Order: sequence, then C-alpha cells, then structure tokens
Amino acid sequence: MDTDAITLSKIERCPPALQQIVEEFREASPRERLDYLLEYAYSLPDLPPVLQAQRDQMEQVHECQSPVFLFTEINDGAVQFHLDVPMESPTVRGYAAILAEGFHGATPAQVLQTPDDIHILLGLPEVITPQRVRGLHALLQYMKKQVLRKSAA
Repeated sequence: MDTDAITLSKIERCPPALQQIVEEFREASPRERLDYLLEYAYSLPDLPPVLQAQRDQMEQVHECQSPVFLFTEINDGAVQFHLDVPMESPTVRGYAAILAEGFHGATPAQVLQTPDDIHILLGLPEVITPQRVRGLHALLQYMKKQVLRKSAA
C-alpha cells in the first residue's frame, strides 16, 4: 500500500467533521496552516460556568508546556470535550479547538478509532516545534483515555 493510500485510510477513520478539517489543512500551504491554527485558537469556547468553578478538578495534560485542562462528557452517545487552554498558547489552543470541533457529537468509537498521528495528517509538524508536537500527541491520548473511562462507566 502506498503512502497516499495509507494517509487516506487514516483520514477516513476520523469523524466526518474532523475529516473536513484535515482536508482543509492538507490543501493549505504551511503558512496558511499556521494561520488556520491561530484562527482555531480564537474559536475555542470558554469553559461553561459550572466547569470554571471546578477547573481544579479537571484533568491536566502534563505533557503540554502550557496549562491544559480537559473534561469529557458523553450524552446520548455523543462526545463533547471541554478544554481550558490559555490564549498565550495559541498553537496548543488551536489544536485543542480543532479536536473539540472535529469530535463534537462524534461517538466514543469514532473518537477512539481516530489515528493517534492526526497532528501529522494536519501537517502541523511543518509549522510548530517538535516540543509542541509532543504536547499535541499527548492531548489526543488524554482525550481518548477519558472517552474510554466515561464509556466504561
């Protein structure tokens, strides 16, 4: 199987909304990808008031250089992620927004089958530092871990 076919099969394992985001990034130049990432950073919604009061009880993604906090809900079979990432960390905040939007309403199975290297499919290693890439990889792992826990409960 050639590299393009492998890449396509990985993209097809993503929920439809995330597939669309990946395609947009793959069609963009590295400079445009960075611009898209920053646009997503501004689109990440604030935590709902109930979670703002309980932020210290949210799980922290320790591998990220920035303080990143995550809370997962599964309602009626649909996943919703709530993330708290400071505006001073636009790359990780943008990636968090991409995942939150791409996974919104997805089933737990769709989240879990998403390739772990989605950041590579988005072309992000070309526009951010390797240290940041490690944090992005960790964020997806925390999201999947919370989906597994919530699904089992």
